[in-house]
Amino acid sequence: MKEVLSYQSVDICLGEQRIVHDVNFTLHSGEILGIVGESGSGKSTILKAAMGLLGNNGSVTKGTICFQGSSLLKLSEKEFRKIRGEKIGMIFQDAGASLCPIRKIGSQIYESILAHKKMTREEAKEKALNLLIKLKFQDVERIWNSYPFELSGGMNQRIGIAVAMLMEPDVLLADEPTSALDVAVQRQAVQEMLALREMFGTAMILVTHDIGTASVMADTMLVLKDGEVMEYGETRQVLEAPENDYTKKLLSAVPRLRRA
Repeated sequence: MKEVLSYQSVDICLGEQRIVHDVNFTLHSGEILGIVGESGSGKSTILKAAMGLLGNNGSVTKGTICFQGSSLLKLSEKEFRKIRGEKIGMIFQDAGASLCPIRKIGSQIYESILAHKKMTREEAKEKALNLLIKLKFQDVERIWNSYPFELSGGMNQRIGIAVAMLMEPDVLLADEPTSALDVAVQRQAVQEMLALREMFGTAMILVTHDIGTASVMADTMLVLKDGEVMEYGETRQVLEAPENDYTKKLLSAVPRLRRA
């Protein structure tokens, strides 16, 4: 498989504090990598580094982040804007909150497409509604003409996931995309992301504290603690035969239902 994104000996600092220590991994086309670990372990920081979203206080102080063979760390902000969203998409933890509450969904989708491609409103609508239909959304015309507050929080999150894929990016970074959803909507969101992978061959990095979600979606898994990689390998290997003590403790903390 073709290598699309790699982290090589990456350190990330926020101010004077080192948050991520010597992280290495490689993501291939069509692969889903799950990054798991407790809160504050640096999972989201790793994603933000690939998007150039560390802010003025954050920086990659060591190592290289490469996208399709080229270093992302050497790009100017103008060059980054050509990649961000179109080549590398991102779903934030509360994607629904990124929608403006006083503008209709259709207008916001059209605006997001125009940021990357010239397209008429009718063409953008056709593209968006076709994708929503493929993802088994119901009453897509109503969704297009609705304000975010007229839809449920779960629906807004699912729309955020779909919008991130409209440009058919090579890599999709998903930061806790199902954490705020109830169990039924979580299942829908997971199925939709897997369907997007099948449709477009998109490689994904899924950041989550939910090992159950990672076990269903991820081909490979990286376990992170205090910014350091504890374990990295095929998901089945990590879950069934973990080598690191921290991974074993993390797995032992997963609740299991037992029959009375």
